[in-house]
Amino acid sequence: MQASTQTTAITRLLRLEAVAALAVAVVFYQLNSFSWWLFAICFLLPDLSMLGYLAGPRTGALAYNTVHSYVGPMLLGLVAAFADAATGMAVATIWFAHISFDRVLGYGLKDASGFHSTHLGAIGRRSAA
Repeated sequence: MQASTQTTAITRLLRLEAVAALAVAVVFYQLNSFSWWLFAICFLLPDLSMLGYLAGPRTGALAYNTVHSYVGPMLLGLVAAFADAATGMAVATIWFAHISFDRVLGYGLKDASGFHSTHLGAIGRRSAA
């Protein structure tokens, strides 16, 4: 298997994994009868981390990756579960769903070289080059 073919297969597998994670998050959200208004309001909030790119690509990648790693929502979900905090669990689930949705679209964790370079491959117009 050639390197580019193998990379494409891995990327497809990672995106399929993201589809599954998104489905689990949405089903979990529905089963817990959390507010869909809260979902709508909070779903895009993690993208505010892109403002880090105003300080340069290194800071932008750090800000984006910190907020777009599954570690944050999983920790929040654990704390919320032990504290029996439904709102915290809802926010953790929304955050998890957001990350999964981004990964489905190909927006992976960023490299310090710029926004378009991700662990899922290049995104945007530069990916065609």
